[in-house]
Amino acid sequence: MSASVCVPWDEALVAYDFGPDHPLNPLRVDLTMRLARELGVLDLPNVSLVRPEPATDDELLLVHEKEYVEAVKAAGADPRHADLARGIGTSDTPAFRGMHEAAALVAGATLAAARAVWTGTAEHGVNVAGGLHHAMPGAGSGFCIYNDPAIAIAWLLEQGAERVAYVDVDVHHGDGVERAFWDEPRVLTISVHESGRYLFPGTGFPEDTGGPGAAGHAVNLALPPGTADAAWLRAFHAVVPPLVAEFQPQVLVTQHGCDSHVLDPLAHLGLTVDAQRTSYAALHDLAHRHAGGRWLATGGGGYELAEVVPRAWTHLLAEAAGAAIAPETAVPEGWREYVVERYGLAAPARMTDGGTTTWRDWSEGFDPADAVDRAVLATQRAVFPANGLGGLLHL
Repeated sequence: MSASVCVPWDEALVAYDFGPDHPLNPLRVDLTMRLARELGVLDLPNVSLVRPEPATDDELLLVHEKEYVEAVKAAGADPRHADLARGIGTSDTPAFRGMHEAAALVAGATLAAARAVWTGTAEHGVNVAGGLHHAMPGAGSGFCIYNDPAIAIAWLLEQGAERVAYVDVDVHHGDGVERAFWDEPRVLTISVHESGRYLFPGTGFPEDTGGPGAAGHAVNLALPPGTADAAWLRAFHAVVPPLVAEFQPQVLVTQHGCDSHVLDPLAHLGLTVDAQRTSYAALHDLAHRHAGGRWLATGGGGYELAEVVPRAWTHLLAEAAGAAIAPETAVPEGWREYVVERYGLAAPARMTDGGTTTWRDWSEGFDPADAVDRAVLATQRAVFPANGLGGLLHL
């Protein structure tokens, strides 16, 4: 069991709401916390729920431009004042009343988790409502208003952190976080995503490796559509662990968008909850091996609202607590009834999809006919030398 886990939570976090027809429906966060509670995860003795405070303007300005924060406030006071030039009021990121307050609370929750981890109040921190990784310094993008992972990383640097690693397993490229630290040698960003040739935001290619002052510190593993459990896990393990081990971060920050799932309506990868759960365990292990146990985890994307997101992130919370849920565990009947009666959605019966949790190790050889292997090799060749690592068959 992990020593301690800080879980910032307030029901007000579901106020981050673009409306009933928008893919980013906050019911997924509500259902996650309800499922985690019914399975006993939130009642574990080492799990502390804390009420977050909204991020202050000064904290938001660690990443975002003052003019952008003012534009968000104006749109939140009156959506007719939405600034399309700053990405607010688009179909992806509509304006809604109270949007500044809602987004600042999400950022504040991730900051609360970061604070607990950095000060030693908790070993791990998890904000499932966070992970809004597309927001840029001066513009909203891709359902994201304020970039809470980037804000938390910037805050950690301000506190004196010398090395922070960020690993993003969302199906979409973590472009906003990468942009925030493009020229920052103290931050290593790794994004494992579906190739931008096929998916928003159209970025994140192997040759995108960081600015002149941080060459090799932006890592992009761009996978082909259809990549499923075994191939995804093979690619992840061929790139992420060796880079994190070499970087030796003081804090590991992770984003766990579960839109890589085969049922997700907005993307084209083929993972199951089982492979996603396996990646959480791998990242947890990396935090203990290479970051002194300091692990800050966030949610992210995920648009299959009842069958996927609540199970995936309940597994994440349980993994952080050191109390992993057995895959064959039945989903509580009360929770399933709530999903059907309250939202009219299908509810899963078990915490597993029966998916694959094993993979062929990269050391066993490279297949030039395999598109996933070619993607791995492209990433290794682009960034391993700059990070002091060998290439093709690095263990």
